[in-house]
Amino acid sequence: MTTQHPQMMDNENESATKEILQQSPESSVKALQSALFLPPLSNSGSYFSNFLVKSPFDDDDSKFKLKDVNSREWFVNSKEAPFNTQPPRWPTECQVLEERVHHINDTPPGCEPYYVPTGNECQPKPSGEELGTVVFQYTPISAVNYFSRSSVGGSKYILSTNSFPEEDTLRFESRFESGNLAKAIMITPNYYELHLRSDMYTNRHMQWFYFKISNVKKDFLYRFSITNCSKESSLYSEGMRPLMYSTKDSQLHSIGWRRCGQNIAYFCNDNVSPEDPDQQMTYTLTFTVKFPHDDDDVYLAHCYPYTYSDLQDYLSELSSHPVKSTFSTVRLLCKTLAGNNVYYVTITSPTTPGDTKKKRAIVVTARVHPGETPSSWIMKGILDFLTGDSTPAKELRDKFVFKIVPMLNPDGVIVGNNRCSLSSKDLNRQYRTVIRDAYPSIWYTKLMVRRLLEECGVTMYCDLHAHSRKHNIFIYGCENRRGGDKRLQEQVFPLMLHKNAVNKV
Repeated sequence: MTTQHPQMMDNENESATKEILQQSPESSVKALQSALFLPPLSNSGSYFSNFLVKSPFDDDDSKFKLKDVNSREWFVNSKEAPFNTQPPRWPTECQVLEERVHHINDTPPGCEPYYVPTGNECQPKPSGEELGTVVFQYTPISAVNYFSRSSVGGSKYILSTNSFPEEDTLRFESRFESGNLAKAIMITPNYYELHLRSDMYTNRHMQWFYFKISNVKKDFLYRFSITNCSKESSLYSEGMRPLMYSTKDSQLHSIGWRRCGQNIAYFCNDNVSPEDPDQQMTYTLTFTVKFPHDDDDVYLAHCYPYTYSDLQDYLSELSSHPVKSTFSTVRLLCKTLAGNNVYYVTITSPTTPGDTKKKRAIVVTARVHPGETPSSWIMKGILDFLTGDSTPAKELRDKFVFKIVPMLNPDGVIVGNNRCSLSSKDLNRQYRTVIRDAYPSIWYTKLMVRRLLEECGVTMYCDLHAHSRKHNIFIYGCENRRGGDKRLQEQVFPLMLHKNAVNKV
């Protein structure tokens, strides 16, 4: 699928949008709403052409109008258009290993301990290639510094990224879904400096990491320093530890992801000089670790990974469940720039004959920032609860219509970005946009909310994130500055959550 850069948007689509926005508010909303209810996708043309047809009132090919689709299905659980998964689509410059990475889901037996800083942690300054040997290097290279094309599996060519100067050299890999590691430099056989890849088509947002290490030795003390982190502070300074997944432990003992690392420090590199004030300040995360087995495939990650394929597996199980599928549906909201599906889930009890009262809606979204994987795990817990058989879940389904978008930024999740989409923009800053083709998931989510406000009202909209510098779970109640009569209304639910939450610190 070929998609234009945001600065080269199709003029015809922009003129059509302007014409709609120039209509009266009511007719404008109606026209925009019709685009949300997707017709069967054609096999020809671009994805967005499925929403546009030539106007019967004008023979000019540049004139389009939005397809008129019946909107009554919005509040029912239709069994038409069954849920179908699709392989992840990557920018064509990305090298992607064919075998998918699978991890078992395993809950630790108890709360894993924090690392307690001693104040004597080593803080090695970055040495770089001058004092070491590059043993892994991979950065997608494009002729243009913006997204242009995508394909299933990315590039047709898989090139070597490793060099092994010594037999006991560690081997690194990150060319898999959500992986991020750009370079590994061996300083000594037990000390490696690592560099993260910036978000694609940017030079910023290096924080998320997820990669594989092989050729490891059991109980041999290794030190890793990730030397180009972007954030000036981190919970790694306050006891957080990286995550490790041992393939052999998962196979032999059914052990999944576990916290790891000792001698953990997070510090500034002081790399900005008066001679180069535009240089971006970077920070280092350094830690030591011992691996449990020889010749193991071990994964290290910033936080528990949750990939686009993981989401599709979950939604596939949900849509095929004999009971849950009676009150939940999975539908396509839109396509991303790369052509990946953005899904929304509707959860509500089936309407009973004669019941004409409309249920108010609750909207929940997540994963607008790819590196904030806890938001996907919280979303999974919400979906598990709302589709469960508990009395509170049944009462909620009877009273509300839940509209859930589990992953707003699949493209960023797939390529291993930390914050941005393939537009090189932070989607969480695009909610005022009117450019549908550049930020489709935001545009269609806004459209969904506007439609719900008009049809039945929205009781609450909750967007799930994760924070790399704040403790515990918290919630913001966004202030409504335009409605004086509703002042502080948005803070009622956060207050209720605060009063009723268990295990408060």
